[in-house]
Amino acid sequence: MTDETANGAATAAPAETEAQQEPQVRLNILAQFIRDLSFENIVAQKGIAGEVSPEIQVQVSLDARKRQPDHQYEVICKYRVTSVNTNDQAKLFLCELDYAGVFHIEGVPEEQMHPFLMIECPRILFPFVRRILSDVTRDGGFPPFNLDPVDFVALYRQEAQRRAAAQATRPEGAPLS
Repeated sequence: MTDETANGAATAAPAETEAQQEPQVRLNILAQFIRDLSFENIVAQKGIAGEVSPEIQVQVSLDARKRQPDHQYEVICKYRVTSVNTNDQAKLFLCELDYAGVFHIEGVPEEQMHPFLMIECPRILFPFVRRILSDVTRDGGFPPFNLDPVDFVALYRQEAQRRAAAQATRPEGAPLS
C-alpha cells in the first residue's frame, strides 16, 4: 500500500514502515537427528495367547537448550509409545524415541523464545518423528503406527499450568522442581 504526495511521489504507508522496522524471524534447521531409539517387541520375546486387541498410549515431552554459538538452540522431542492388549493388559511393544533438531533462530524477542522453542520447533520436527515411529513399528512386526498430530500449543499450556500450580503450592524458600 502506498500513499501519493502532492508531487506524485509514492511513500510507504505507516503500517508498512512499522513492519519494516520490526525484526524478521529467521529460522534455519542446522541439523536433525535421532539421539536415542529403542523398540521392544514383547510379543516376540514372551509370546501372547488369545485374541489381541491393542491399545496405544503416547507420552510426549520436550526439552530445549541454548548452544554455544549465538542464536543456536537444540530442541529435543521425546516420545514414548506403549501398546498393550486391552483384554489382559499385557504389553505388546514399547518404542522410545528422542529426536533432536539444532536451530539457528534470530529475530524472536527474548520473552517469546521459550514458547517458540517448545511449539514451533517441535512442529517442524514432527513429520520426521511420525515417519520414524511408523517405520520402526512396521519393521518390528506390527502394523505401522501413524502418530496423530500433536497440539504443541496445548502441551505448552498444560506444562505452564503445571509449573504455576507447583510454584503456588511450594513452601517459601523451597527449591523449584
